Amino acid sequence: MQVVRTAGSLLLRSWVRQRTTGVVAEARARTISTGHQQLQEAEAKKEVEKTEVPSRGSFSIYPPVPGQESTLRWAGKKFEEIPIAHIKASYNNTQIQVVSATHQPLARASCGTEGFRNAKKGTGIAAQTTGIVAAAKASGKGVTHVRVVVKGLGPGRAAAIKGLTMGGLEVISITDNTPIPHNGCRPRKARRL
Repeated sequence: MQVVRTAGSLLLRSWVRQRTTGVVAEARARTISTGHQQLQEAEAKKEVEKTEVPSRGSFSIYPPVPGQESTLRWAGKKFEEIPIAHIKASYNNTQIQVVSATHQPLARASCGTEGFRNAKKGTGIAAQTTGIVAAAKASGKGVTHVRVVVKGLGPGRAAAIKGLTMGGLEVISITDNTPIPHNGCRPRKARRL
């Protein structure tokens, strides 16, 4: 009886060992092949992402620092190649000049040239009208996108930018270039009211 039990258990053990070894070998083979396929799929996805969309780490809503390369394009142009609209907003007048990236003048307008006289030149409506006219002149020369540089604290500051957008130009960035003295010249005497 003992002999039969030992022989039966040996037979059973050999049968179980063969089964488990086969299963483990099959499972390992499946894992290796699946892992290889997953790696290939992951590499293919990375290549597609690289070609289609720039990574989120390189994207920024701010304009690039001078000397730094940017992946953003506006009408196929880099940031440095986009024309600039210089707005000088004084208390008595607002002047707008659109220049190319190489500083060649493209369009120029001011509140005085648009028919506003005396105190009306220093209003927001005059600045907005001037912006629309300057945008129309620039659009006639093929300008679609523009960078804006504002100088001065006049009432036509924001209205001139609004006029440029109403005239059909797309504003990419707005830069304030107002001169601020670091305690330089003595200011004028206070105005009496």
